[in-house]
Amino acid sequence: MTDALTRIAEALERLAPPPAPPADPLAHPAYVWRGHSLAAARAFAPLPLMMLRGMEPQRDALLSNLERLAAGSAAQDVLLWGARGTGKSALVKSAVAAVQAQGGRLALVEAVTQHLDALPALFALLAAHDRPFVVFLDDLGFDAAGDARALRSLLEGGAEARPANTRLVVTSNRRHLVPRDIAEQASAINPRDSVDDSLALADRFGLSLGFHAIDQDTYVDIVRGYADAHGLAFEPAEAINWATRRGSRSGRVAWQYVVDLAGRSGKTL
Repeated sequence: MTDALTRIAEALERLAPPPAPPADPLAHPAYVWRGHSLAAARAFAPLPLMMLRGMEPQRDALLSNLERLAAGSAAQDVLLWGARGTGKSALVKSAVAAVQAQGGRLALVEAVTQHLDALPALFALLAAHDRPFVVFLDDLGFDAAGDARALRSLLEGGAEARPANTRLVVTSNRRHLVPRDIAEQASAINPRDSVDDSLALADRFGLSLGFHAIDQDTYVDIVRGYADAHGLAFEPAEAINWATRRGSRSGRVAWQYVVDLAGRSGKTL
């Protein structure tokens, strides 16, 4: 009976092997935090920063801030907000890679937003290492102001705020991260209190960068940059028609068009 139980236990271990050991926080350019341990990003190969067009002011501001962080100087937590598909996430990754290419020891840690309650554990882990880190929260948003209060404390004001070697960089389609409507003011005893609570999280970010819908010329310029980089010929009218059918002009739509163009040309990207 004992031998049978042992064989069953061994079989179960083979089916569910122990989790991989945590990644060395000093050894990789980028990591993923899923709420329990740090894992090295499987493939960190962002676009070259100069390929991201139509966002030059935002690019320069973010890059300058990350260069300061990498140098050990004062740096801001950053909120990138605005229209979908405008390159917010791509810019974060490309800017980190650009700092690394300059010799900076900066690392990116992308934290899964469903596990915000595990951020204190992540900060405690990163604080123990002599390296600057960008903790990246992509596409963040809250349904109510109360949901955002824990993150507000981690940014400023809490007993366990994020460590000095770490800055938060957040992307969101909402400028204030929390939805707002007229009802919040109509139902409040003091309308200003309700407004202040909704805006309190966005105010914690020292650098706020807005991204807006692009015009047709900028869209075609983005397509041209991608196409030239991959040796693809394209017709601007066709690229514009692609965007019209998608109902949106953005860097994301430009890249999707280039992927389709490459596929029709028998090329890989």
